[in-house]
Amino acid sequence: WNVHENSIAYRLLVFLQPPPGHSFSLELDTTGQLPARLASVHVVLECTCSREQLSEDILCFLHHRDDKLPRDESSYLLRAVCTQSYLDVEKFACWVQLLVKSAWLLLPQSHHCQLTVLPSSQSCRFQLTSTSKLNVCTEMCFAVQQ
Repeated sequence: WNVHENSIAYRLLVFLQPPPGHSFSLELDTTGQLPARLASVHVVLECTCSREQLSEDILCFLHHRDDKLPRDESSYLLRAVCTQSYLDVEKFACWVQLLVKSAWLLLPQSHHCQLTVLPSSQSCRFQLTSTSKLNVCTEMCFAVQQ
């Protein structure tokens, strides 16, 4: 965080978790190093057959990929934030921006502060401006763990 005269800036690092039945696989670049960006995050289906046997609520999407499986929230999420089988950071940032804007309208503070989405394709940036002209800028940067 950083404080200036009438503004405060926050930078948040948000670690992403894959949806149930999926995992993230970081692909190495041509030099064999991990990439610095989310562009090479492969979303991989995992076998959950052993968990399926223990619980009736879990279905293995890897081995039961047909129309009989219910469409769940994670499949919608993957379609919304992935391109082919890779996490698309621009789609993800747009999705988070829409969620934050929608949620903001439900908060009591929305009547006293204006939320502005700032342009960014690799992260989410927001500015809150209060009636006293105090500016709070927040940037959410996304990461995955190996």
